[in-house]
Amino acid sequence: MKNEHRAMTECAAEAARIARGVDPGRLAGPTPCAEWDLRGLVNHWVLYSSHGLEHRALRKPLPDELTACDFTADADWAEQYAAQLDRAVAAWADPAAWEGEIDLGGSAMPAKEIALMLIEELVLHGWDVARATGQEVRLSQESAAFVLRAVESNAEIYRQYQGFADPVDRPATATTLELALAASGRDPQWTE
Repeated sequence: MKNEHRAMTECAAEAARIARGVDPGRLAGPTPCAEWDLRGLVNHWVLYSSHGLEHRALRKPLPDELTACDFTADADWAEQYAAQLDRAVAAWADPAAWEGEIDLGGSAMPAKEIALMLIEELVLHGWDVARATGQEVRLSQESAAFVLRAVESNAEIYRQYQGFADPVDRPATATTLELALAASGRDPQWTE
């Protein structure tokens, strides 16, 4: 749990930094996720990587008002997101959050697996947002390797539910984060 929580903490801090760098004038712009403009992507990212992260740790369902919320409608959405990420990471600081299973409404998964998937969500969609706004993701090699392992262990199940595209070619000079992106079906060289 210690290594996982350290990676979660770093990835959440990086997500908050990326969110603060989003220019509100670009919210209607394209993203690497072809089905979403930047506003739609940010709303998905905020919902699942901060509210979802905390609610899963606390074993609570996401309230309907959150799932329908346009977080970007608030001028200070990035600061609200950062504060929510802090609450979520704090909820996972409790060792009990990592134990047992989490009910997903009809099925259950081990808490540790859910946490890994949510860390992956933080980083992959964080990269999508960063790329769409001219930013770079900055992670330690340790956290990038953690994300790569999470992507590789979850890639096939994500593909079954159209969460990941087929893997893309990995350049010989790819960084660890670029390997994770490619394994998730993202083109590390994507531009608008």
